[in-house]
Amino acid sequence: MKQVLNIIGNVKLEVFDVNGYLKDEKIIHNVVTDAGKAGIVDQVLTTPSLGVITHMELGTGSGGTLTLNNYIAGSRTAFTSKTRNTNVLTIVGDFPAGVGTGSITEAGTFDTNTENAGNMWMYATFTAIEKTLADTLKITWTLTAS
Repeated sequence: MKQVLNIIGNVKLEVFDVNGYLKDEKIIHNVVTDAGKAGIVDQVLTTPSLGVITHMELGTGSGGTLTLNNYIAGSRTAFTSKTRNTNVLTIVGDFPAGVGTGSITEAGTFDTNTENAGNMWMYATFTAIEKTLADTLKITWTLTAS
């Protein structure tokens, strides 16, 4: 019997102004990279050899496969939360005012807090979303296994 395991990734980006009003929102499919697939499988081991994802980073490039093409310095941010409900993993990251500002076109999840380094598990590229110094950004990644 042949059975296929599918992992579907989606990401939601929400930009809020200084008063907490939603300015922009994007919901798109994201890529689970080769490093991400290896990391997911590795976590089944008794003693995993790869680190788990802990941080997000923002960029202004496109088409990343191993890292962001043009990361925004100072934008690597620890997850706010990481939860599982049956076969769905939800990861949330919050970028406060002054962090990761500019015309953002890419985002990724990583297994280290070191900027522009580590293994990128998930990647998304999208039309520009503008984040000013006063804005906040909330990114919600979901992985669904089916």
